[in-house]
Amino acid sequence: MNEIENNLPNLASGAVFFIFGATGDLARRKLFPAIYSLYREGKLGERFAVVGVARRPRTNDQFREDVTNSIGEFCRYKVEADTDWNDFVRHFEYKSLDINNVDGFRELDEQTKVLEHEFNIEGNRLFFLALAPELFGSVSQNLSKGGMLDSKGWHRLVIEKPFGYDLESAKKLNEQINEVFREEEIYRIDHYLGKEMVQNIEVIRFANAFFEPLWNKNHIANVQITLSETVGVEERGGYYDHAGALRDMGQNHILQLLTMIAMEPPSRMVAEDIRDEKVKVLRSLRAYATPEEVEANVVRGQYTTGALKGKDLPGYREEQSVNPESNTETYFAAKVSVDNFRWAGVPFYIRTGKRLPVKTTEVVVEFKRMPTNVYLGQKHNLEPNLLVIRVNPMEGIYVKINAKRPGSESEIQPLAMDFCQSCMVGINSPEAYERLIFDAARGDSTYFTRWDEVSSAWSFVDKIAEAWAANPTNIEHYPAGSWGPEKASELLANDGFHWWPVNGQDEDEVIWANK
Repeated sequence: MNEIENNLPNLASGAVFFIFGATGDLARRKLFPAIYSLYREGKLGERFAVVGVARRPRTNDQFREDVTNSIGEFCRYKVEADTDWNDFVRHFEYKSLDINNVDGFRELDEQTKVLEHEFNIEGNRLFFLALAPELFGSVSQNLSKGGMLDSKGWHRLVIEKPFGYDLESAKKLNEQINEVFREEEIYRIDHYLGKEMVQNIEVIRFANAFFEPLWNKNHIANVQITLSETVGVEERGGYYDHAGALRDMGQNHILQLLTMIAMEPPSRMVAEDIRDEKVKVLRSLRAYATPEEVEANVVRGQYTTGALKGKDLPGYREEQSVNPESNTETYFAAKVSVDNFRWAGVPFYIRTGKRLPVKTTEVVVEFKRMPTNVYLGQKHNLEPNLLVIRVNPMEGIYVKINAKRPGSESEIQPLAMDFCQSCMVGINSPEAYERLIFDAARGDSTYFTRWDEVSSAWSFVDKIAEAWAANPTNIEHYPAGSWGPEKASELLANDGFHWWPVNGQDEDEVIWANK
């Protein structure tokens, strides 16, 4: 990524950051700590201001106390006695605002001009909408009507997922926003793209000569992407019962990981060329043409009562704010095909779910087995080589090769070559939102999703959702604390493969297909 980095400033240009939804959970857990980390690392300088915007009445002092508590609880940097905390927190102000009141936006504009004068900011404004997606359009319109976009600097809109509920609603939302902001001014966050090891995928692939020649159908047997969570829906039952695992995780996080693995090398390491290649992957996904194809290639599951580590867990239908007769999926797995020259015939297996035994995000690239007529092949059942990219919570790279067991005549054993990034940097590994806020302030859109990425992903996912809607009771159930429906293992077994154990999983739980 050096070409991108070399063409961008290492210090975010002076700007006012507006956090809409400043009293919400995302701002408290992620956004305020991210801004403080950037400040501590010298990436913000002194020419910035943060305006928290929400409906709830708060004074500046109360808001600054909220920020202090947020950073004390969630930031990887702690406030120390020798740091001038007051110099940081004075950059924060609050505005109580009804987002449907245009006069309130005019008042916000006047407040902003005072801050821009105080901190020598030349009209640059970044709007982070930590709000429900149905509010994106109206807030964008009122930013324009209230004069917030009339300053002489740049204006950028950062919006959270989900971007719509399906392709049709995403199109309407995009049209509303495009009436005010140009595409190059819109930064759609998928926070998984801000994770260190996701960004490392490109470096692993394109900076190592021994990977790229093997990165194709001739050498790779299959690719497995796992995004598992141990938690249930917690306080998000109302939202989740409307969304489900397919829309909450599949349409964005998992498909983004797939594009990073499957994309072609870009002609230049610049944002638009990289995003062009990701879009090509999404357009190459083989759509499921009929409900029968969805049934054969996609598994839909929902957790029931179970237990994990001796703790009893409720079923999904027993969770708060969930319809007791709900057929919303909390798990899905699929066999996906990328129909291009590089990947023809290579299955991509994806899965995500709640109330699984281990919290992890991993990509496993399984290489083809050595033929049995080569050295030692007839005497030993050689395991395939694996490249495992661990994204979360442990970060690192794991390579499995075959080697002779020391002291034996010719006995072969799997050998792990393990790079643990988390072991090196520990808690000081930058959070995803730190990188993404910093990139948005610098104008680097590489790790944000472009509209054609969003629309292509929805086009693929909508086919699955339509098939499920036609037969809503066709859902597999799995006990909370298990690895999901047995049918998910059958997806791979039908092709002669099996799910590889993820970091933290007991290998005894895995049914090895080759034993």
